Amino acid sequence: MITLKEALTLGSDDIKKLRDDLTSKIKENNIGAYVEQLVSTEISKTGAGIPIAIKDNINVKNWEITCSSNILKGYISPYNATVINKLEKAGLSPFGRTNMDEFAMGSSTESSCYGKTLNPIDNTKVPGGSSGGSAAAVAAGIAIAALGTDTGGSIRQPAAYCGCVGMKPTYGRVSRYGITAYSSSLDQCGPITQNVEDAAILYDIISGYDPMDSTSANIEYEAVTPRLDSNKKLTIAVIDNFVSQASPAIQKGFSKAISALEKAGHKIIHKNMLDTDKIVSTYYIVATAEASANLARFDGVRFGNRKGEGGLKDMYVQTKSQGFGSEVQKRIMLGSFVLSSGYYDAYYIKAQKVRHLIKDEYSAIFAEADLILSPVAPTTAPEFGSFKTSLEMYLSDIYTISINLAGLPAISLPVDKDENGMPVGLQFIAKAYDEQTLFDGALSLEKAINYIK
Repeated sequence: MITLKEALTLGSDDIKKLRDDLTSKIKENNIGAYVEQLVSTEISKTGAGIPIAIKDNINVKNWEITCSSNILKGYISPYNATVINKLEKAGLSPFGRTNMDEFAMGSSTESSCYGKTLNPIDNTKVPGGSSGGSAAAVAAGIAIAALGTDTGGSIRQPAAYCGCVGMKPTYGRVSRYGITAYSSSLDQCGPITQNVEDAAILYDIISGYDPMDSTSANIEYEAVTPRLDSNKKLTIAVIDNFVSQASPAIQKGFSKAISALEKAGHKIIHKNMLDTDKIVSTYYIVATAEASANLARFDGVRFGNRKGEGGLKDMYVQTKSQGFGSEVQKRIMLGSFVLSSGYYDAYYIKAQKVRHLIKDEYSAIFAEADLILSPVAPTTAPEFGSFKTSLEMYLSDIYTISINLAGLPAISLPVDKDENGMPVGLQFIAKAYDEQTLFDGALSLEKAINYIK
């Protein structure tokens, strides 16, 4: 597949041919990366620009946008998200709805109401989640690049499982206007691409202040791509207690990356952080509390499907019971519980205090380091059905969720393969709004490792 950088040099005739070729490829390679593949309809298209795949929770005018949930089937978006307007302004166009975990709640893209997406490298494995469709499409060569959203690792983890690059910007760096919220203080939209430079290009296109988003950061920014420098020498911290919990394949890939970085002239220092069990607890209290508030609007009155014929209460009960899947219902109930009278102080307030501790720990490390190198997930992509309980699924996010809690930027890239040929992904983490250093370090590691798909 042509890279985004190469596609940006094409004329209109070549772009038209590219779009036609991509449509044919999507029909041939049916791994369920796109919702349209799973429901046997034509790929959704807008405009005539360079095609970019769009996660099914990002509003595109006149598209059906459902967050892969029964409750929103039939909802046609009346407007564009800000990131879509930015794409179109740069000559890019939305092209296909990528499959996802329902309302972005999951780590395997198995909770979609449309069915599961297959990992293109091994169809018995999950592609990760919740942006599994976006990552699978890019990895399978049926998307030049894609947009995903990341609440607790939902861009980086699927990118790691599928062997592509996934980047989560600093909180507030990319507008959330027009993106269906899961957890408003954690969500960020970001690029999933074939390489680091493409990620930087797409990041530059979608980033910037937006007055339509009250959480958008109104500060000066400078484009990252023109200043990319893989030769910059950096101090990189390693979180030892994170690495010790990872599988042998992840540890092997980590050692390989450390050696490559040292040979490239970077300095490695060793640190420890808060226990991951405390991080997981904090994340799921904060995320589910915000989800219970955000998803209250889906009640059958204004959006999508409406069920029940026995009055208002029956409509609420039937619409939500039949519309929301089991994982979403679980998280809504947990969120409502931690916000309830008598438990708010014991759970939610305590989680916010621990969140502050996590942010302070990152600040202390960044006083000595330019970047942090960490695993993305404890293992490579597991097989379908291997998560026996929700807790097992939650634990697959132990290395990614603290970054969202602290609002920091991070990027995942492939560095090695396990004994079965599945990708091993690692992530760099940077200070807030220091995406330049993040991309510089990632580009340096990408060149040093020279990962072969």
